Amino acid sequence: MKKNIYKFIFFKLMGWKIVGMENAAVKKCVLMVLPHTSNHDFYLGIFTRGISGLEMNWVGKKELFKFPWGFYFRSVGGEPLDRSGGLNKVDAIASIFDRKEVFRLAVAPEGTRKKVTELRSGFYYIALKANVPIVPVAFDWGKKQVAFGEAFFPTGDYAADIQILRKFYEGVSGKIPENGFPI
Repeated sequence: MKKNIYKFIFFKLMGWKIVGMENAAVKKCVLMVLPHTSNHDFYLGIFTRGISGLEMNWVGKKELFKFPWGFYFRSVGGEPLDRSGGLNKVDAIASIFDRKEVFRLAVAPEGTRKKVTELRSGFYYIALKANVPIVPVAFDWGKKQVAFGEAFFPTGDYAADIQILRKFYEGVSGKIPENGFPI
């Protein structure tokens, strides 16, 4: 029932589409979501997750997952991040991949909805450490589509790999285009 409601709102009322969904079927990956220029991106992700039926996840500090919000955050793909024991964020998140059979981690490399000139590289090093591919995902407000690219395994050469990944986002427009990362 909920899936049908999501489809009606997303496809019929909002006029959006989803392309390349077969690329997101990989069981473990980092979903590199760009551009992230508005709070509206959150519900695009929720609709995409609900329509596809694919588990898509995000991480947040473990304190967010206490009563009363913990149940809700887990139900929309949240995974608590425990950084105790001296683990840095990359190691702590990579260890989640080891514990889960299915884990598709959605990350907005811009790290904010404001204008940035550099992407944060954590998503890349998480994928490298966890030995999982990066799947580029575009929230394209200009074309009204959520697009999934092909899975890409990082080589360890961040500068070269990011140039390959950036090509997927050429011509993509965020909700607030002037806040989008310059591709």
